[in-house]
Amino acid sequence: MEPAGGKAARGRSRQKADLAAVLRRSWYHLRLSVRHPARVPTWDAIVLTAASPEQARLYEWQLARAKRMGRIAASTVAIAVPDPDGQRIGSGAATLNAIRALAEHYHKLGIGIAPEVEATNDNGIGSTVPLGRSEQEYPRLQMVDFISKKHILLLHAGGDSKRVPWANPMGKVFLPLPYLADDDPDGPVPLLFDHILAIASCARQAFKDQGGLFTMTGDVLPCFDASTMVLPEDSSSIITVPITLDIASNHGVIVASKSHAKDEAVHLVDNLLQKPSVEELVNHEAILDDGRSLLDTGLIAVRGKAWRELVMLACSCQPMILELLKSKKELSLYEDLVAAWVPAKHDWLQQRPLGKELVSRLGKNRMFSYCAYELSFLHFGTSGEVLDHLSGVGSGLVGRRHLCSIPATTVSDIAASAVVLLSKIEPGVSIGEDSLLYGNSISSGIQIGSQCIVVGMNMPRENDEPSEPFRFMLPDRHCLWEVPLVGCTDSVIAYCGLHDNPKNSLSGSGTFCGKPWKRVLHDLGIGEGDLWSTTGKQDKCLWNARLFPVLSYFEMLNLATWLMGLSDRRTEFLLPLWRGSRRLSLEELHRSIDFSKMCMGSSDHQAHLAAGIAKACIEYGLVGRDLSQLCGEILQMEVSGAEICKSFLGMCPRLQEQNSRILPKSRQYQVQMDLLRACGDEATAQDLEHKVWDAVAKETASAVRYDFQENLMEYPQKSASLNNHLSGSLDETFHPKSIKVELPVRVDFVGGVLNQKVLSSMGFQIRTWANVPRGSGLGTSSILAAAIVKGLLQITDGDESNENVARLVLVLEQIMGTGGGWQDQIGGLYPGIKFTTSFPGVPLQLQVVPLLASAQLISELQQRLLVVFTGQVRLAHQVLQKVVARYLRRDNLLVSSIKRLTELAKTGREALMNCDIDKLGEIMMEAWRLHQELDPYCSNEFVDSLFTLADPYCCGYKLVGAGGGGFALLLARDEACARELREILQSDSKFDVKVYNWEIFLDSKL
Repeated sequence: MEPAGGKAARGRSRQKADLAAVLRRSWYHLRLSVRHPARVPTWDAIVLTAASPEQARLYEWQLARAKRMGRIAASTVAIAVPDPDGQRIGSGAATLNAIRALAEHYHKLGIGIAPEVEATNDNGIGSTVPLGRSEQEYPRLQMVDFISKKHILLLHAGGDSKRVPWANPMGKVFLPLPYLADDDPDGPVPLLFDHILAIASCARQAFKDQGGLFTMTGDVLPCFDASTMVLPEDSSSIITVPITLDIASNHGVIVASKSHAKDEAVHLVDNLLQKPSVEELVNHEAILDDGRSLLDTGLIAVRGKAWRELVMLACSCQPMILELLKSKKELSLYEDLVAAWVPAKHDWLQQRPLGKELVSRLGKNRMFSYCAYELSFLHFGTSGEVLDHLSGVGSGLVGRRHLCSIPATTVSDIAASAVVLLSKIEPGVSIGEDSLLYGNSISSGIQIGSQCIVVGMNMPRENDEPSEPFRFMLPDRHCLWEVPLVGCTDSVIAYCGLHDNPKNSLSGSGTFCGKPWKRVLHDLGIGEGDLWSTTGKQDKCLWNARLFPVLSYFEMLNLATWLMGLSDRRTEFLLPLWRGSRRLSLEELHRSIDFSKMCMGSSDHQAHLAAGIAKACIEYGLVGRDLSQLCGEILQMEVSGAEICKSFLGMCPRLQEQNSRILPKSRQYQVQMDLLRACGDEATAQDLEHKVWDAVAKETASAVRYDFQENLMEYPQKSASLNNHLSGSLDETFHPKSIKVELPVRVDFVGGVLNQKVLSSMGFQIRTWANVPRGSGLGTSSILAAAIVKGLLQITDGDESNENVARLVLVLEQIMGTGGGWQDQIGGLYPGIKFTTSFPGVPLQLQVVPLLASAQLISELQQRLLVVFTGQVRLAHQVLQKVVARYLRRDNLLVSSIKRLTELAKTGREALMNCDIDKLGEIMMEAWRLHQELDPYCSNEFVDSLFTLADPYCCGYKLVGAGGGGFALLLARDEACARELREILQSDSKFDVKVYNWEIFLDSKL
């Protein structure tokens, strides 16, 4: 169902998406899907393709890390699948092989096979076989049915990263990309893979309940809201974006049908073009009205029947793959496999390897294109592009210092724009502008130029004399990295120019360290035979040049200086050393990496850095870091992680002694509890937990009860005088008195007293009622308390000013343990629209600023804002207690979310005063995402479905208060949408909700 506004209401923006907004929304969605997959469905399986079994093991280590760090849900199957025998078979065959491997993985787990087939013999053959089916075919068909109902994310990451050679050991998909790293300063360094997972989590939403496959590439971050994709059922879809012809001529181009479609962004695919000329684009009518063409982004979705047929083909693809291995040919996903879904390509495809089989098995289905006009395409195909993405459009998102140890500015020279991640830097080091350092230990005397990339270097000191450090300089625009070698204890240091293309040949435009090969050979006095075999047929290029010696660490660095053309030492001395050494090419390095040593070294390196940060936090600071998260990293240390955590526990008494007047008791106890859990002492940690909450209660009470006895009820002097003449009879001092206080909840008082003695002895009667249901989320517990307190003060002639009532309500809320917020009562005490801030301290201070609303603002709000009771009763303390627990741990994501909420309050104030209702809707949407970041259980499936229904009609929506149920605010796009949505909610039997009439209370006389 659509709003009356039709396309105008649901029209898509053709402007490029804001990178920061897209990534934040995607990360919110990813974390929510991992923490609460019942509400936000996640992928059933994530599969990575790898170039070799060794690389696949590295990827599995990374997948396990992603699960541990909350990037992948515990219920998601995550595997890495290498090409058979490490031989390249192409992305299309790798896709089929990955689906087949996933089916085998499920089979080994005993999942997806009917009970009568689960009791199998050693060959996996069931005992019950239907008539007309072979023993092997029946389990296969069952597995096909099982897999075809699953939602699978397939990430092609099996390339050799020739143009980003320093990322070759880790896999380009796992290169560091510290966007949004400052949101979680104690968390792991964000990787390209993590951001891809975030974008992909939104794509899962577009599949809805129909099973399917979503394929992505490991060197591209497509920045767009993937949840908005329209994917036709029972077919394949390719995601496109309009691009200029100069770029289109070097990539794949999609020719979309000009026929009418229900959705302006979805069309049948008429043809596929590869690196077409302008003439070809014109001949195939591939140029859009605006002069651009549709770029093939490499994002492919397959759903329903088309997905089932692809699974059927994959589960029987072994003969096809064996044929490819035998013929040493490849099957491409983007040229061959997708061509099976495009009839215009069938004749061409049938001339290709396995083309007839593809057309026969898949050719009955069609492919659609979905144009994501707002998509931004971040490609990480070269080292230069990596640095560009850190210093260009996304530079404001980059965390430039993360989990690192850096010396003072007086003993080092580190440019502010340099990105230093997971690195330990000693004094006496220089790092130039816009350089990237990741996973290093850099000793004194090292100079790194501007726009350099340094990865995995573990530079030791040459001697123990700090006055004579080893000197090494990496020139501007160079890359330097270290790789552990399999089968030995050695490692090798590799290097090249930032813009070197290892694939360019000696006879062409090939370079090394930015200089043409002929000049390099001449300057160093080496011949082609020193670098390349004279018998091979391969092009002579940097990729296969045997350049990098395996020697002692400082000999390798000295030779690096010489090979880069920087050495003052005579070539006659260094050339024999280089010639006489064992040397490797980048290609040989690719096959010689000790991945297990690299994983272990990475874990230990990160654990040591985390231990140093945690120790400094306890010894010198006020434990403002997330020790629970840091200890999680320390425990990954192979040998001594637990012992380090125990040593931190021994530092706690001194911490408490030094900071007893500054550090809250609740935080002191929480630190001990986190360390006890890290040490495996769960029983003692649980015993300590009640102390944490007792301390929270006392600290809260001290903030609100400060000097409250004096101000609770201020009686005028005449009341005391009257008491002196009482005869002692209660009847003589009782004066019936009725007080009526109207706030958003209405309260009547019957009876009254003139002094505290009668109040405590005789009591009084209170009758309350309200026009809103219990658990509404409208702050009614605090407002009810305000009404009662105000009534008592009126009866006793006390100070009934709003400021005094607001403060006393805080006391009452804490005594009763309702868990209400600091400001809820303000909504009922002060009229109109107001902006309230609270200032921490003893006592807690609230500042209320009335906002003068124009008649235009009030009118538009009343036309567009629906106040809807969801029927879901909630209690604030159930939500707030979880949030407080995370805050006490100093959970960085929670702290940054709270900070962002305070920023949104300020921007929301500005939007309201400017009568920018649409902007207010955007703020409501982000605030609602942040509330779910604080606690994913602040919503439920009913509320989610309500908001899904409302989404086409609204520019913003959220639950009020802490969430969990109660009232929802739905801000419609316009008056017509509000009217239509109200009618739907009142008539739809699926939603037992009530739409309340409302108005802004402007009268200040209470």
